[in-house]
Amino acid sequence: MIVMKFGGTSVEDAKAIKNLTEIVRKELPRRPIVIVSACSGITNQLLLAATLASQGKKEEALNTVAAIEARHKRIAKELFEGDILRFLNKHLTSVGEELTALVNGVIVLGELTHRSLDTFAAYGERISSLIIHHYFEQQRLKSFWVDARSFMITDDQYTKAVPQFEVTERKLREIVQPKVNNGYVVISQGFIGSTPSGVTTSIGRGGSDYSAAIIGALLDAEDIQIWTDVDGILSSDPTVVKDARKIKVMSFNEAAELAYFGARVLHPETILPAVKKNIPVRVLNSKNPGSSGTLIVSKPKTDKRCIVKSIAYKEGITLVSIVSTRMFLATGFLENIFDVFHKYQTVVHTVATSEVSVTATIDNTKHLAQIVRELKAFATVTVTDRKAIVCIVGDNLRNSPGLAVRMLAPISDVNINMISQGASEINLSFVIDEDSVDDVVLRLHAELFANAGNFPEIFE
Repeated sequence: MIVMKFGGTSVEDAKAIKNLTEIVRKELPRRPIVIVSACSGITNQLLLAATLASQGKKEEALNTVAAIEARHKRIAKELFEGDILRFLNKHLTSVGEELTALVNGVIVLGELTHRSLDTFAAYGERISSLIIHHYFEQQRLKSFWVDARSFMITDDQYTKAVPQFEVTERKLREIVQPKVNNGYVVISQGFIGSTPSGVTTSIGRGGSDYSAAIIGALLDAEDIQIWTDVDGILSSDPTVVKDARKIKVMSFNEAAELAYFGARVLHPETILPAVKKNIPVRVLNSKNPGSSGTLIVSKPKTDKRCIVKSIAYKEGITLVSIVSTRMFLATGFLENIFDVFHKYQTVVHTVATSEVSVTATIDNTKHLAQIVRELKAFATVTVTDRKAIVCIVGDNLRNSPGLAVRMLAPISDVNINMISQGASEINLSFVIDEDSVDDVVLRLHAELFANAGNFPEIFE
């Protein structure tokens, strides 16, 4: 059994759905479970309608709902005719009425809760998966549609709910496993779930990948496929580096590091369930299904040489520099600092420390004012924004003499605010001005990947 997850661009229109169907058809002998996202852009429109309603902009909100309904009806018209088309049009009209009622409810209440946001957002996957299910049946694929909310059980942290693995596994084995065993192509939704009492939740934007990995891990899949619109994970952002190389194979740890530091192919949480079960993850391109994509495994069969795999970056970074007012022997200084960040649920991405000072990077500044206020009780604090983290990722970086020199040489004229190396064996990162990112990444890529052709087993 395998899990195949298709992202928004892979289900964006009738042509994409036809293409997806043929990709799934080729995998029928491997008993696929298909997990789909909403059509590209639909989740944003649903959340926009909710936001407009909360602002009292009823006409604009309802126009957005009408546009969502019309787009799905256009897709249905291109795929179906007769009774199926009439059924889907009736269903989509009903969905439009439900969304209209939600908009009116938000307007009456004058507020938009996280619970309401999840209710709005869930419609995208529910619609796309139902259309695809009926197209599978029309194309004589034995299909079974299941609402993910019946098995993906989460807590009630709306918009960022945490899946409850034990009960989710039990539900999957009760609802999904028998259908797979009986030869059905099970199709369901990523991103959404429900509380034990049945209230709709979501596991966060980009959570469809995570949903697929959870399902694959709990059902002991032999393979988890993430179908997107690029050929795999690349040596850098192709919008910046036009000659970025495709990575054929990489480790789970490398992929996770890249995801956390800005690579846009995978959701950062995606691979964690797969790691625990040692299930390979393949990143593939639905627009180019002939490409071999990128294979992510626990331990690639490569030698112990240091091979830089990719350069990632994360913009929108704020640098927080903290100096102890006690100046020396500041017992508990680090503990006090991180207690403050923890209190306000603010993730620190990188950190550099000395006995009396700490520099930390964050990208969530929602509670920055409160954090600074509390830190100033025992330290002086300086905040600098418009920074970026550039991250070089590859196995065995820590034990590679001269790598830092090789990295810094091509950017010797760039002001580096902070360097972090050693905390991770596979990550060397540094902080620069946000405006310098493109230039720095281009220079580093030219230097670090000049000999990538010497590793045909890794790069394409």
